[in-house]
Amino acid sequence: MLERAARANLPPYAALGAEAARALYRETRAKLASAPPEVERVEDLQTDGAAGAIPVRHYRALGAAPEERLPALVYFHGGGWTIGDLDTHDVVCRELANLARCAVVSVDYRLAPEHRFPAAVEDALAATRWVARMAGPLAIDATRLAVGGDSAGGNLAAVVAIALRDAGDPPLAAQVLIYPATDLAADAPSHFEFAEGYLLTREAVMWFTGNYLRDPADAADWRASPLRARDLSRLPPAYVVTAGFDPLRDEGRAYADRLSAAGVPATYECFEGMIHGFVTMGGVIAAAHHALYRVATGLRQAFRG
Repeated sequence: MLERAARANLPPYAALGAEAARALYRETRAKLASAPPEVERVEDLQTDGAAGAIPVRHYRALGAAPEERLPALVYFHGGGWTIGDLDTHDVVCRELANLARCAVVSVDYRLAPEHRFPAAVEDALAATRWVARMAGPLAIDATRLAVGGDSAGGNLAAVVAIALRDAGDPPLAAQVLIYPATDLAADAPSHFEFAEGYLLTREAVMWFTGNYLRDPADAADWRASPLRARDLSRLPPAYVVTAGFDPLRDEGRAYADRLSAAGVPATYECFEGMIHGFVTMGGVIAAAHHALYRVATGLRQAFRG
């Protein structure tokens, strides 16, 4: 994969600007993804957020009856809060729906730099609460609701779990954090060990973070850096996945360790030979499917209670 990327010699996202970077990401993910598996139903919907409509995409596992009340995963896509959308993560959501035999609601939250922190957090919270409220019409079991995401989406899932706990919302069944960004200071050793040559560069990390935060001081806010939250107790069971050659590896591991220390059941798996973003590359990296299978197995267990 890295050799293929080097041959392509594509310009860095920071040199393109947000709109062109989004188009390039959409194009490259389509080439790297596996064929989309069939699911029982897919429908594009929307909910109201603080700044207007939030598009969402609702998937139901293959073989699910229309009236069957499925457990549900609210999913936030990756892309540094700047790129990515419902289409770039369509295959991931389809696979998780089928493998976990659940509904998946993918959220098209507002992107930076047009909408800076905490806009994405506000949309993620609003969408999660909407899914819980709409459980009846969506044929979802609101008592078996999980949140999840990859990279920036993993960051949002972790933040939503904390925010819902603090607000006294009904408890979530699980949180799925795939190579999550948990500390936007980006100063863990892996950020420097893998700064170049592993697809996600330090330059890109700094560009994404600069797009998202209003000011560098925002990195100290737990809603941007959940690793900095004072209290991580009483959170839903977590399944945390990292990649061995990922700048974000160490902060993902640190978050799993802090959850465990706070008494939260946390399963941690590092896919040692992988790079950041690998779960969206199932067309060229077989481990993407294995990682999603492992995550879905954890979800099935959490949904059983």
